[in-house]
Amino acid sequence: MKATSVFAFALALVVTVPVAAYDRITGRSFASRSQVIAQHGMAATSQPLATQVALDILKQGGNAVDAAIAANAMLGLVEPVSNGIGGDLFAIVWDAKAERLYGLNASGRSPYALTLAHFKELGLERIPSHGPLPVTVPGCVDGWFELHRRFGKLPMKAVLAPTISYAREGFPVTDLIAYYWQRSVPVLQEYEGFEETFMPAPKVGEIFKNPNLARTLERIANEGRDAFYQGEIARTIDAFMKRVGGFLSYRDLAEHTSEWVEPASTDYRGYTVWELLPNGQGIAVLQILNILEGYDIRGMGFASRDYIHHFVEAKKLVFEDRAKFYADPAFNDIPVAELISKSYAAQRRALIDPNRAAKRYDAGHPALEDGDTIYLTVADQDGNMVSLIQSNYRGMGCGLCPDGLGFGFQDRGELFTLQEGHFNTYAPHKRPFHTIIPGFITKDGRPFMSFGVMGGSAQPQMQAQIVVNVVDFDMDVQEAGDAPRILHSGSSQPTGQQMTDGGTVYLEMGVPYETIRELVKTGHKIEYNVGDFGGYQAIRYDWQNKVYYGASESRKDGQAAGY
Repeated sequence: MKATSVFAFALALVVTVPVAAYDRITGRSFASRSQVIAQHGMAATSQPLATQVALDILKQGGNAVDAAIAANAMLGLVEPVSNGIGGDLFAIVWDAKAERLYGLNASGRSPYALTLAHFKELGLERIPSHGPLPVTVPGCVDGWFELHRRFGKLPMKAVLAPTISYAREGFPVTDLIAYYWQRSVPVLQEYEGFEETFMPAPKVGEIFKNPNLARTLERIANEGRDAFYQGEIARTIDAFMKRVGGFLSYRDLAEHTSEWVEPASTDYRGYTVWELLPNGQGIAVLQILNILEGYDIRGMGFASRDYIHHFVEAKKLVFEDRAKFYADPAFNDIPVAELISKSYAAQRRALIDPNRAAKRYDAGHPALEDGDTIYLTVADQDGNMVSLIQSNYRGMGCGLCPDGLGFGFQDRGELFTLQEGHFNTYAPHKRPFHTIIPGFITKDGRPFMSFGVMGGSAQPQMQAQIVVNVVDFDMDVQEAGDAPRILHSGSSQPTGQQMTDGGTVYLEMGVPYETIRELVKTGHKIEYNVGDFGGYQAIRYDWQNKVYYGASESRKDGQAAGY
């Protein structure tokens, strides 16, 4: 970035900071509003109607899992630009009775009939983002029923009823969702079923109805998960895919299973941060925090050159490991224990020059051990908490919408690589590398915070920043999300790209000009960006007072609310 543009960017930051923000009692200029505080239940989602549906389910006697499923179903209707039943799901659940966490990987696998050789025959070097080739089995519905089977309280008919009603009667479309919906139309309108399902794109405040989705959800509510994976819906999907030249089949759907997993964790200054294992990227959060723990982050100061520089370099190091090792563990021996160990973090930390940005790093050599997205969180009056994330991957997915079902398919298969010999190389019936990650923090064996930040490869960066904001900079749960964020792009990727130029650092409004100037002098390329800094929701639990603190992303349409 040229010096003149750096100056102009910094000047814009100074000029555009809202003066009213300084009236916040904490004195933090970036704080947007107070955290929400309630005793009996809390929900935080990226769309207010979904938050209200979650609270309604809690008030009807449902628990946090019931409310999370209801909110997710509602978000699939009101925010189809980010999620839906054609996508995948991951969740972390705090079970208050058992006093422990459970992890669920409800991501789908690639089609049996699609082979690596077929991509080679087509002359492709990367899997395309749209059309039939990136489609993998949608895991969301099975994820709902796995969660409900283990923890649910209300019948699924009651849980899905609010979304079915809204789908029939319609809902007013919110600002950001309308914006992304309208942006998706030129790209996706050519694909089979998209126009019937999602056009014309509604404007802000216009009422949108999806009667086909209402019928699909009603069938699922009445007949269970097998209606989607083995019943009439599965047969409709199979016939549709055959017609459009796709590969997803009835067999792929019928054989789909989710997986209960043990979350992995690391200690960060007395707080235990929990993430799910690959094929997701959650352990990148743990790796980043392990490296940062070796520095006096509090002493460096928020938005300082030293903090931003060391954060970015830690992220670069971790993303080299992410590019090499993160993939489906059913196909690879992934050295998770070593990757998230403190000793390995110390080795990697030693590679960081405190005064110079690196152009590239190599992945580490850990020893193998033996043997657009939505995020929501809900907590109930019994102390149960759910951290849930669900996605179509790229916007509204691949563009294909099966006949009369009211939803589109994800394009998650785009995140395989076609390079042979890689952990994440495409293979039939394999789960692709996944970006969506729910997060959770415990302290002294008790739940402390359920949180997540949607946004592709930004997610581990932003989650780590949330933890640092809370632990090192003493921010409350809302301030931690409002604070200006750091986004580094250009790292090596599980799809095969390699970083050779150090990438680019994007900074939000509120970072001082002096910091930007010093970062440029350190060798970082600095630019600005809008819309790529993620979407955050969180609930913190005060176990002494038995009170929940909720927060929602000020950059999105969402809402945190409790009762």
